Amino acid sequence: MERLNFHRVPSQPLIHQRQLSKSTNAPKQSFLEQLNKAIEPHELKISKHANERLKERHIHISDSEWAHIGEKVNEAKRKGIKESLVLMDQAALIISAKNSTVITAMDRKEAKDQLFTNIDGTIVLS
Repeated sequence: MERLNFHRVPSQPLIHQRQLSKSTNAPKQSFLEQLNKAIEPHELKISKHANERLKERHIHISDSEWAHIGEKVNEAKRKGIKESLVLMDQAALIISAKNSTVITAMDRKEAKDQLFTNIDGTIVLS
């Protein structure tokens, strides 16, 4: 992106001087570096809404289970999945693979009669 600096020279019309922004001076990344950065595993984030649902529904997920969920979500992301339903023994989670964010959570009883929309992948964990 370029920034234009304008200044007046006495008795001359308005002129501009091109000045390159700092971002263009940065070393350029190769396509492979950009691709690897885009698909590298990201740690799962839990939205405020999902965190509230986990607490109020007394859903407890261990660190090792979160790690396993994260691995599967990253795998789904590499396959082009954007929004995923994750079914576990005790819970059902809706996760944005695209943003690596848990959107909402419910226990399996609640999930039993639910219709899930706007998902393009399902991960079943046991």
